[in-house]
Amino acid sequence: FIQKNQLQPKMLLNTHCHLDHVFGNKYIAETFGLVAQIHEKEKPVLEFAPASGLMWNMPFDNYTGELIFLKEGDTLAIGNDELLVIEAPGHSPGHICFYCAAQGFLIGGDVLFQRSIGRTDLPGGNHAQLIKSIKEKLFILPDDTIVYSGHGSPTTIGEEKLHNPYLN
Repeated sequence: FIQKNQLQPKMLLNTHCHLDHVFGNKYIAETFGLVAQIHEKEKPVLEFAPASGLMWNMPFDNYTGELIFLKEGDTLAIGNDELLVIEAPGHSPGHICFYCAAQGFLIGGDVLFQRSIGRTDLPGGNHAQLIKSIKEKLFILPDDTIVYSGHGSPTTIGEEKLHNPYLN
């Protein structure tokens, strides 16, 4: 898709570093000359990813390059817009989300899904912390904010406030 549309990626951002979210990091970094950007608490999760891959019989070459650490309140310029970094731990220790107020969307990773929430049974997961992150960090965003999660269909903050069975 990137090559077909002659696009040039500018950043390699990870909401978190579970296995299914870092498979392509090395390829993207090497192909486009990018440095992975993560929360500092995700570094051990990233380092553990190959071992996790072996447990699921999915070996892969992990990204081992330089890291840029992001934290709550950082902003990332993208064209005329910016993404605000929101710390939302619970699914993983250093899970972050990226919020674009100007365009009304959130890249939420595996925190909030359509009618569901991220799992907390993986190492570093914490159910109470996840619920707190959603209610205190995401549910304060405008109701019409579109949430693009790491899996499944988009939803909105307002829809999840009203209909998410894990949060009512």
